Amino acid sequence: MALTESQNEPINDVGLALVGRLGRAWREIRRGSNTGNLRDVIFGVGGSAIEPGQMDALDLLVTVESCRMGDLADHLRIDPSTATRAVQRLIKDNLAERVAHDGDGRIVTIAATERGRRIHGEVQARRREIIFSVMNAFSEEEREQLVEFLERFSNAVDTTIEDAVRAKKRRH
Repeated sequence: MALTESQNEPINDVGLALVGRLGRAWREIRRGSNTGNLRDVIFGVGGSAIEPGQMDALDLLVTVESCRMGDLADHLRIDPSTATRAVQRLIKDNLAERVAHDGDGRIVTIAATERGRRIHGEVQARRREIIFSVMNAFSEEEREQLVEFLERFSNAVDTTIEDAVRAKKRRH
């Protein structure tokens, strides 16, 4: 039985309990008591610290020579005006720079600076170390399952939200 009320199928107590447990786990990951400490350990403190959103942008920028603002917005799943503000912060912190497009001087692209690449590498190493440490709490089989389940969960969240947005647009 699917865990949905939209199909007029009642959710049983076990399903409701599972949804509650998952919701609490999601909340604890997102804003649990150690989230601030985790953020500091991964993203740093002081002069070389960066915001999680800056790291998200650098995750793309370090893999390409440069990219257009719209591509960065798509990658981050944000609107272009938000991407523009994010890039302004990256530039202010010397993590990225504007680069004129080779073929068309009117097009401005964004590229990671050497400082941005260095800090990205440092943060990525700390992030990887934390993930390896957390994954040690699971057997090899459980690790495979956890990753598969999280990927499926993430895709299901995306699909559910996209469907809800489309349904809302149809009603208006």
